[in-house]
Formats: sequence, C-alpha cells, structure tokens
Amino acid sequence: MFRYLHTLIVAAALGVPSPSSAQKPAGATASVDVKLYTLDCGLAEFQDGDIFSDTGEYAGKPLALPTPCFLIQHGRDWMLWDTGLGDQLAAQPGGIEQGGGRFLVTKSLVSQLAQLGLKPEDVHHVGLSHLHFDHTGNIGLFTKATFIVPAYELSWALSKPTPFGVDPSELTPLNQAPMISTDDDYDVYGDGTVVTLKTPGHTPGHHSLMVKLQKSGIVLITGDLYHTHENYDKHLVPRMNDRPNTLASMDRFSRLTANMKARVVIHHSPEDFAAMPKLPEFLD
Repeated sequence: MFRYLHTLIVAAALGVPSPSSAQKPAGATASVDVKLYTLDCGLAEFQDGDIFSDTGEYAGKPLALPTPCFLIQHGRDWMLWDTGLGDQLAAQPGGIEQGGGRFLVTKSLVSQLAQLGLKPEDVHHVGLSHLHFDHTGNIGLFTKATFIVPAYELSWALSKPTPFGVDPSELTPLNQAPMISTDDDYDVYGDGTVVTLKTPGHTPGHHSLMVKLQKSGIVLITGDLYHTHENYDKHLVPRMNDRPNTLASMDRFSRLTANMKARVVIHHSPEDFAAMPKLPEFLD
C-alpha cells in the first residue's frame, strides 16, 4: 500500500517547509540563487495527432513532441520537475511504440546530470506534473528524494482499470518514498521561488510549475495543460481531458501569466524546448 504522508509529517521529519507554516505569496523576494536547467528526456512522435484536440485540429496530422525534464537549483538544494521517459529506452535506438506513438530517448537523464557533476542521489526533491508514463519513466532513479505528488493524482493513477497513459510499474518506487501529497498549490521552499500550481483537467491532480528567477523573472512551465502553441493560443482541449476542468485551469493559467508578466514554457512545445538554454547553460 502506498504511503500517503501528510505534508506536515514529511516537513517535520525532513525539514521540508509545509504549506501551512512556510508558504508565502508567489511574489515573495528570493533569498537564494535559483537556476533553471532544461534536460532532454525523450521525444514522442505521433503519425496522427488527433488525440491532442477534441475539435479536430490535428486529425491526420503528424506531431513530434519533445519530452523535457526541468532541474532547479535552489541554493544547495536540487529539485527535478518530471522525470521524462525511462533511461532504459536509450538502449533502443528505434524507441518503442506505445499509446499510439513512438517514444525515443537519445540522451539518458543520468548522463545529463553527470554533466553538472550530479548523481540521482544528489536530487533532494522530485515534483511530478502528473503521472502519465512520459513524465514518470525515471522515478526509480531517485531513491533519496522526497516526491511531490498530489494524493488525488496518485489515487487516480492507481485506480482500476488503469487510466490511459499510466504505467503502474513506473510508480512502484513511490511505495517506499517520502512524499508531500498536498493537492493544492505548494511552495516548495517557502520563499515563493518554486511553486507547484493546481491545474487539473489533463489528469485529476495535474499541476504546473512556477519558478521565480532573479534575472529572467518568473517562468511558468505548463506541464500538459498545453502541448503545443496552437493548444495554448486557441485553448484546444485534448480528447482524453476533462473539458470543464481543463478550460478552468487554462483560464487560471492565463490570468497568472498576465498578472505575473511571466514567460510561459509549454512543456512539449518544440519551439519552447529549442529556445531554452542547452546544458550546461541555464536560466537564472
């Protein structure tokens, strides 16, 4: 049975700030240097992208979507946002076919961490936007990390029949992992620099991420709230989504973007992935 550890218990045991005692507004002044790295965690190719809009924009059209991970350095602490496709796919040059697409990995996550002088055990926190397999493939690498996974999302992912896009075997390591399971927004460090944002619809517990950088300003990483710029511009809703919750989350995200004057990074957008600094470079 998976352990749903209450945030306060995890905070007391591991020194992680809890929402009730340590959260501050997202605009709080950063007290430490924060850096944002973009890692190449795979590629998803679809011959027919129809699933990505329930109004027919992608019917019969191919889509190639990068699957990045995002590494945040907060002072001496390291946090990974999403774990991408599994490193085991790097040993399969042609990738695998699954869920209507082909999934490939050309650079292992471990090798990219090594470029920064890191090992998986150096990562203190792993946050997951949601529990689809292209975001959870490397969970098992991070045996020393505390995971940030909403309880509602985990309960949904483990329900029967298994939901579309979920690989329960990738979630098994969470059985013994320390976990922060709040379903609401969560201020990871209690200083407003790294905040998970509740944006359900793609999955019941889906979250986006806000990172506040001293030079680059506020960056909002969408997760799978949007997959492409067309989805973002037109508020297109994928066929597997809960439409009302998705549209409500899109409205919230748009308002946050405007009020924060934030840079938006659409998680799977080829354009946004190409525009991010390449390792070992970063945004700060």
